[in-house]
Amino acid sequence: MRIGIKQRLLKFNTPRRIVQFLSFIFFSAVVFNLGALPILLPVLWTWGLPQNTFGDAFTAIQFTLSGWNDFPVAFPWLAVTSFLLVGILIGKSMCGWICPFGFIQDLIGFIKRKKLVVSPRTQENMIYIKYFVLGITLFISVTFSATKLAGTSGSYERALGIFTKAPFTTLSPAESLFATLPKMVLGFRNATAERPVLEVLAGFTGLPPLFWVQMFIMLSILVFAALVPRSFCKCLCPHGAIMAMMNRFSFIGLRRDPVKCAKAACRQCVEVCPMDIRILDLPWEKFSDPECIYCLKCVDACEHSAIKLKYP
Repeated sequence: MRIGIKQRLLKFNTPRRIVQFLSFIFFSAVVFNLGALPILLPVLWTWGLPQNTFGDAFTAIQFTLSGWNDFPVAFPWLAVTSFLLVGILIGKSMCGWICPFGFIQDLIGFIKRKKLVVSPRTQENMIYIKYFVLGITLFISVTFSATKLAGTSGSYERALGIFTKAPFTTLSPAESLFATLPKMVLGFRNATAERPVLEVLAGFTGLPPLFWVQMFIMLSILVFAALVPRSFCKCLCPHGAIMAMMNRFSFIGLRRDPVKCAKAACRQCVEVCPMDIRILDLPWEKFSDPECIYCLKCVDACEHSAIKLKYP
């Protein structure tokens, strides 16, 4: 059936992509010339960009616990409050509508190539990797915080080096993509204005091993995202792990109309879901699966208009 232009524009994913793009621009705030705002959000972003407006709540947790930049060690009240408020009010929807790295993954998903089909069992097992990443990060941050308060952090800091300040953020693909690479390109441009290009390129061979590890991780994750939609969100993102737990208690949810839903005869909602949620196995009245990012692709795909947002 042919869908008119007006009906297409009213679909959820058109405004969602507009919101993602505008959020990405506003996060960097280069065009607005804004300063930093005292707002932390549970999305994957960077602290290494001078034009930052908002902060990444999970990085703030790591920095606050480690006493970053000579600040005293403290409990990350503001960052934890951000996770709790956002999680309860709108669940994991920021992952689908606001997160800059989620937006990059969606853009990569447009690459025309055959996607990998991951079995449901493998998918279920891979989901737990992000909880492991979350656990390791918090373990390092909390134990370092304890040793610092006890005045015995010297050996710990020497052993882990830069990883004591921000264990996850140090290797975060968002930090590499949005901060490390832009800084390197800017430095290269400035250097070539004063020295020959070959001389500048020769200097890049002396980059520290950490840089190459960051680039390898970032490129691997981006390639994986091209093969498996939102793979980083599903398997590796610690923000997603925290918000998945909050999703269970969120006011927001979806419901299926048992009269309109064709279930086994249709399955369009399941096929378009980037998070591989088994929508047809969930309750009718209201469901808020831990992995749901409320991109509402299922709502758009349903020809019978059987799926709708439910709040609260």
